Amino acid sequence: MSASFVVTVIGGYFILLILISLLTSRKTDSNTFFTGDRQSPWYLVAFGMIGASLSGVTFISVPGWVVDTQFGYMQVVLGYLLGYFLIGTVLMPLYYRLKLVSIYGYLEDRFGFWSYKTGAFYFLISRVIQASFRLFLVAGVLQLAVFDAWGMPFSVTVITTITLIWLYTFRGGIKTIVWTDTLQTLFMLVAIGIVIYLVSEDLNLSFGGLIDTIKKSEYAQVFFWEWQSGSNFFKQFFSGAFIAIVMTGLDQDMMQKNLTCKNVGDAQKNMFWFSIVLVFVNLLFLAMGALLYIYAGKNGISLPDKTDDLFPLLALNHFPTIAGIVFLLGITAAAYSSADSALTALTTSFCVDFLNFQREDTIAMQSKQRNTRLLVHLGFSVILFAVIMIFKVINDEAVISSLFKAAGYTYGPLLGLYAFGLFTRWQIRDKWVIPVCLLAPALSYLLNSNSEAWLGGYRFGFEILIVNGLLTFIGLVFIIKRKAVPTPQDGQAVH
Repeated sequence: MSASFVVTVIGGYFILLILISLLTSRKTDSNTFFTGDRQSPWYLVAFGMIGASLSGVTFISVPGWVVDTQFGYMQVVLGYLLGYFLIGTVLMPLYYRLKLVSIYGYLEDRFGFWSYKTGAFYFLISRVIQASFRLFLVAGVLQLAVFDAWGMPFSVTVITTITLIWLYTFRGGIKTIVWTDTLQTLFMLVAIGIVIYLVSEDLNLSFGGLIDTIKKSEYAQVFFWEWQSGSNFFKQFFSGAFIAIVMTGLDQDMMQKNLTCKNVGDAQKNMFWFSIVLVFVNLLFLAMGALLYIYAGKNGISLPDKTDDLFPLLALNHFPTIAGIVFLLGITAAAYSSADSALTALTTSFCVDFLNFQREDTIAMQSKQRNTRLLVHLGFSVILFAVIMIFKVINDEAVISSLFKAAGYTYGPLLGLYAFGLFTRWQIRDKWVIPVCLLAPALSYLLNSNSEAWLGGYRFGFEILIVNGLLTFIGLVFIIKRKAVPTPQDGQAVH
């Protein structure tokens, strides 16, 4: 497959995205950029969120991960169901009652200024890290498929990748994202379906034969019960629940899409249907991963050193040309469906939480906010570029593992703050929140690094997120005010 052909395919794809952007960004203002005017159909949001949740990380890393963890990742996915249920029944009604644009406005209502800023700051750090990881993946694939052949450096690939995102999101914001995510999810799922079909044809297997082959393979184990292992079912299940809560329910990026629905009822329908479909989609990815390893074994293909490279290697070098095309479209769609909304959410959070954007009252204010928003949008694009280049230097393991490890430390304080706010009626000394939220991740990291020596061989998995949140919660107990006061009434403030 020539580099010119790859550029033509991807270029056509982005022309389609930019066309959607032009159609959805007419007569837009900052309110449209941040909330989509709260007119998004719930089913459209639900379908688009599949791609945003999975991203290029799932598209590449999960299939490759099968060789090390088999189908154990499904333990985490099953935990997601519990987490999404709690989001739909507890957090969504709260956000809609308070009419929030930034979900971290809840922390100001509940605790005060410093808690609010701390929560928003941790989101910015978390989402920059995640978006950078995901864009690193797609940039690496584009480098392999296109830019290496042209002698272009990796930095040019990254700049091109981020520029394309900026072009179709800078005007319409979340309103555009809802529609482009739908298209990107469709491309991603079609790509997976075509790859599985091509592998089945090569292995001469029917649908039933595929299932039977996977079940009899060395990759089919789902449940792991050894307590000290990081793959233990209970660790994975409850980690999955808390990962869903923090990386969706406490994440401005994912919740901003939900808050574009017309009302809380539509948002809940979106969340419940999305969570059910997501289980089957993740199962599809794992099945494809097992088939890729079986295919490589049958055809005597040497496995790459990094599991993340398995899918790109086979699609671009061993499968028919059509597989290479759908792979490139799939990975591009998967990566951009999360990265584009991340850039929009980062812009929204910074403008609302730190620049105190309010609803535009005058033409002069509209123009000023629009210009500021564009600068912030551009600024976060530059930050993503810098972090991706740093990650290229230090990365030495599967990206999905790095992603969740980072989230375990950066989302832990958010988990602790929201749990304390929702499940207690205590007020805290707000100015002490910052040291508590800095100390909890540091202690979590120290505990995780020494757990085998200190805890008789126990190894933490993703449940380090829960420990981090618990340490934050305990820290907040130490800074409570002497006298408890009622929680602010619903609807007290609008952010």
